Order: sequence, then structure tokens, then C-alpha cells
Amino acid sequence: MFLIFDTETTGLPKRWSAPITDSDNWPRCIQVAWQLHDSSGKCIEQKAFIIMPDGFDIPYESEQIHGISTALAQASGVSLASVLDEFIDALSQTQFLVGHNVGFDINIMGAELHRLQRDTEAFTSKAVLDTCTENTATLCQLPGGRGGKFKLPTLTELYKHVFSTGFGEAHNATADVEVTTRVFLELIRQNTLDVSSVNDARLLVTRIQESYTSEVPLLGLKHQNLKKASAALVEDVQIPMTPSSQSEQAVSSTPFAHLHTFSQFSVLQSTIRVKELAEKAAELHMPAVALTDMGNLMGAFHFVKSVKEVNAKLKEAGNRPPIKPIVGITLNVCENHQDRSRRDDGYQMVFLAKNKKGYQNLTKLSSLAYTQGFYYVPRVDRALVQQYKSDLIVLTGNVYGELSAKLLNVGEKQAEEALVWWKEQFDDDLYIEIMRHQQEDENRINPVLIQF
Repeated sequence: MFLIFDTETTGLPKRWSAPITDSDNWPRCIQVAWQLHDSSGKCIEQKAFIIMPDGFDIPYESEQIHGISTALAQASGVSLASVLDEFIDALSQTQFLVGHNVGFDINIMGAELHRLQRDTEAFTSKAVLDTCTENTATLCQLPGGRGGKFKLPTLTELYKHVFSTGFGEAHNATADVEVTTRVFLELIRQNTLDVSSVNDARLLVTRIQESYTSEVPLLGLKHQNLKKASAALVEDVQIPMTPSSQSEQAVSSTPFAHLHTFSQFSVLQSTIRVKELAEKAAELHMPAVALTDMGNLMGAFHFVKSVKEVNAKLKEAGNRPPIKPIVGITLNVCENHQDRSRRDDGYQMVFLAKNKKGYQNLTKLSSLAYTQGFYYVPRVDRALVQQYKSDLIVLTGNVYGELSAKLLNVGEKQAEEALVWWKEQFDDDLYIEIMRHQQEDENRINPVLIQF
């Protein structure tokens, strides 16, 4: 028996090598589908479930991939315990676990079994047949693999190679299982898949060829359009962007200053020259302007000098108060700034100096980010932030800040926990940033940020 299965999840793990017992590392399963086939290729059982979230939300970024929203999972989902009962029953009937990059799905279901204190040994010890291997990479011959090898094919790429056509329901577990099954059986029929781990592999090939004298067909399942189903349940919670005449008048009379600004010293992020930044702030009658370059303070001296030059001109004019230059920095705050065993760019948080001591703390953080924490990007961690936090103001940043990123990629509960930590460290010197560029991701998280 072969159990071909696939999962959709809340995201990706931080550490791919972590054991399934590390529950915080492995994402949650929100959809699982499987087909049970005998050694002749006949389908014995086909099942698919959306799992009801219990104690977690489905992040926006994950929803964009597979289409399953928290609202849809709550409306259509079933309990994890009942799904695992049926999955365990299917496992008892199979000798082989089959999938495309099936190691990931094994870890996901293994972690869910562990969370509910179910036996994982009977599952993880099963023999595995994967359609995403060097064997299928050689078949597809796609360039771009490591060390000059062929790239491991995605399921879509492999399907197109085998059947010379695509399929439109990728990242729906039921469709992915149906397609994986067709590919798996067809490759066996063509005798091009490595099934040497199967006892009497030649007999398996013969049986499949007898069952399918020509190209293996799809099972013919109907797949729910998950994105449309989610869209039908999601209310438009976007904050109105059309101002009233009263609000327009209030805004026009309210001083505004940019506090999160990149300059030419943020390579590939901005082309603003610091002199032009100061001049533009004066032109727009800003009372202050901040410079918060990515990971460095290289523009700080030029920035303050330029603002002073502008202030001198304003003083000569005699009818304008001076602009206040605010020196800041955007830092990547990761889990452990000295850990180079895996890539962790952290979250982009904005720090502003309140005074000279705050500026000195910024220089220390920036230096340590490069001298101790550099791994792909300059990084600090929470321990360093705690050590050098005095006289600093913190902004929660854009969609790459910790709060927003966790709302988009992890869940509201984890974002709130992060907010509590930053609030405990900075108290009244912590500010939540609200950005409105009419981006869908910002529209999704802004109501939650405002609620926070």
C-alpha cells in the first residue's frame, strides 16, 4: 500500500533540521489530504480535511499562498484530533509514505501527532518514496541547482515535464495529492522512478503497467476554490481612506514630521541625498525630520550639518522656527545576533536618539551589529537592545517590523506577545507605526495595529 499525502500550513519552520518535538519551530497544519493506493495503483481511499485553528491564527502571507483564511478554517474546519484519528487509521494500512518533498509533510504531521501526544514512531519510521529527488531532477534537467547540478523540480514543473501540461490548483492539498499520485504512478509505469527500496520493485512496475496500459489519468476530483471561499467570508475591515472636510482641516493644521526615512546611505533602499532631505523638510514646513538608515549611522554627520545649514537660512528669513534633526537607525533585531548556524535576518525596528546618550547607544548597537552580529545583514538581538536601550525611542517599523511581520506570517497572539515585550522595555518611548500605501497587507494589519 502507498499513502500519498500533502499538507498546507501556517508557514515554514525557522530550523529545517529541528526535531518534530520542537513544537514552536514547526508550523501548524491547516489542510491535509491523502489517497491510499494498492500495489496495482488502484485507489482504495481518498480523504481531505481543513483543520479548525485552535489557539492560533492563519497568517496573511500563508493565506495568500493556499487561500485558506482563519474565517474559512473556522467555518469549514474539523478538529485536529478527529483528523489525526483518520490519518492514523490510513497509516496502519500502508507500507510507504509518498509525496513531493514529502519530508516536510512528514515533519508537519509528526509535530501535530506530538502536540496531541499521539504515537509518532509508527509514522516517522515508515519507508518513504519522494517525487522530489535528484532522480526526478535528472529527468526534468532544470538548470539552477547547487554545485552545478540540476534544480529539484517543483510539483508543477515535474507535472509539466511528465504530461506536457500544467495544472491550476497548486497549493490546494487535495489537488496536489491528486497530481502527485498521477505523477508517481506514471513515473513507475514508465519505469523512470527509483523504487529500489520496494521489495520486488520489478513486480511493482509490472503491476502498474498492467493496470495502466496507457498514460495514467487523474482521479477526477472536484477541488474547492479556497481563495474564493475565503474571500466570500472576509468582511472589508479596511479603514476608510476618504477624509471628511473636518478631518482634512484638522490634518492641514497639524504639524507633521517624517520619523522613518532612508537616505543614500541605505544602499538599494533609497536615493535621497541628506542635503535634499533637509531642504525638502523646510519646504514642507516640517518642525523636525529623522534619518533612520538601515543598520548604519554613516549619514548622521552630513544630515545634522545639512539641517543646521537650512536652519541658518531660515533664521535669516526671520519668520520660521528651526527644524529639529533627529538621528536614528533601523536595526535588524534577531533571536541571537551571534548565531550563524542558520539565516535569521530578524525584524526591522526603528530606534531614535532622544539626546547625546541615546546617540552613543545607537553607535554602540550599530557597531556591534557589524562586528559581532553580521550574517547576511548586520544584526542585534533583544539582549543587546536591553543593554543599550536608555534614552532611545522605538518605532515598530513597517511590514518588516516585528509586530507587522508576525501579524502577516505567524499570528495575532505572537504579535501581541512581542508588543508586550517592547512595551515593557520602552514604556512611553514605544510607538506603533501605521503605514497606509493602499497595500493589501497593510490594509489587513492596520486595524489590528490600531486595536493594539
